[in-house]
Amino acid sequence: MSPAPGPIRTRGRWTLDDRLAEQVHAVPVELPPGTRAFTVELAYDRSSGVLDLGCEGPSGFRGWSGGARSRYTIAPAWATPGYLPGEPEPGLWRVLLGLYRVPLDGLPYELTVTPHATPPAAPGSPGPPGAPPPSPVVPASARRDLPELDGLRWRAGELHAHTVHSDGSLTVTELALLARSEGLDFLAVTDHNTVSHHAELPAVASAAGITLIPGQEVTTDLGHANAFGDLGWIDFREHPDAWARAVRDGGGLLSVNHPLAADCAWRHPFTERPRTAEIWHSGWWDRTWGAPLSWAQAWRDDLVFVGGGDYHRPEENHPPGSPCTWVLAADHGDPAGGGSAIVEGVRAGRTAVSSGPSGPLLLRHGDEFLVLGGDGLVLWGSEHRSVIRGDRVTLPARRGPHRLETTRNEVMALCT
Repeated sequence: MSPAPGPIRTRGRWTLDDRLAEQVHAVPVELPPGTRAFTVELAYDRSSGVLDLGCEGPSGFRGWSGGARSRYTIAPAWATPGYLPGEPEPGLWRVLLGLYRVPLDGLPYELTVTPHATPPAAPGSPGPPGAPPPSPVVPASARRDLPELDGLRWRAGELHAHTVHSDGSLTVTELALLARSEGLDFLAVTDHNTVSHHAELPAVASAAGITLIPGQEVTTDLGHANAFGDLGWIDFREHPDAWARAVRDGGGLLSVNHPLAADCAWRHPFTERPRTAEIWHSGWWDRTWGAPLSWAQAWRDDLVFVGGGDYHRPEENHPPGSPCTWVLAADHGDPAGGGSAIVEGVRAGRTAVSSGPSGPLLLRHGDEFLVLGGDGLVLWGSEHRSVIRGDRVTLPARRGPHRLETTRNEVMALCT
């Protein structure tokens, strides 16, 4: 057996000028012959700044963990979540460093790459998908007795959630079982700037009994967007027009995320603005604040509304489906393969958003509005305003987006 090669160390100091010149920098690494795996460790003063971490091999993308990790391993049969396993191919590798926050006086760092002649054993594995909860959970769509329309049915779900593959605390399995326990029909797993979670989705979907949609939250300093579909990796370093082309060419769907959210509000230019946007984000705490609706009106007049909980961990106290996105979609009997029907339903604009699976609900169902749990609320639209009286009400549908509000103008439900 060949002796293990020694570690490769790089030291330097990132400046604010470096960050302004380019957000992501690549540190080249030549792995010695015989390398079967390698470990990357990043050290810097986290009280002074934030550096993101990723990897690019000679053949392209191999992973991203952002600021959530300071260490990763890539081996033939396993990799740190967020990274793709496989034999390290010969050629020039690049450790990717994102200069997310750099102080005025600069940020010293040390990078250590340790090649392994023998692949290390995988750390504690999350294990097989496991069994669903012992008691069957009736999905909210069935519990609320929603009608079908032309072979389509309403399905409740979450379109924005994270796992251990980026900065979430739950495994894919744990997140899927939690979403199912909330009565959701579908869940999009949208880890930041990586697709390493995609390989787990079919088996977990079948075991947990919930449709899982492959996704990636394309994450930059100037805004985030969800790419839905089995698309492969979308390069977040490119201009958003390139994201849109890649998603369109792959048959997926691009949606702008939390466009008014603090330091990750949407500030990128687009040649053609996406038609789908996360108007109701879990950070919309005061829903008397009308800015999200104003932004939607200004973005484009045929905008498709979706919601996103942006779930990361239990202690945030908002489970998947808060808010809840409803999609009128083809009924797909196989949870492992039903994600495309949900994506097509969103693309067609057949969506609604509520505070949760059991909250007041406003659906555009054919030529009618169907209002559930809206007694005493006010229906608002550009051509129609009325008080809802009763817990299950139908009204003639009018064109354009509509919402349900309380008497103090708190938004309780939206529909496209």
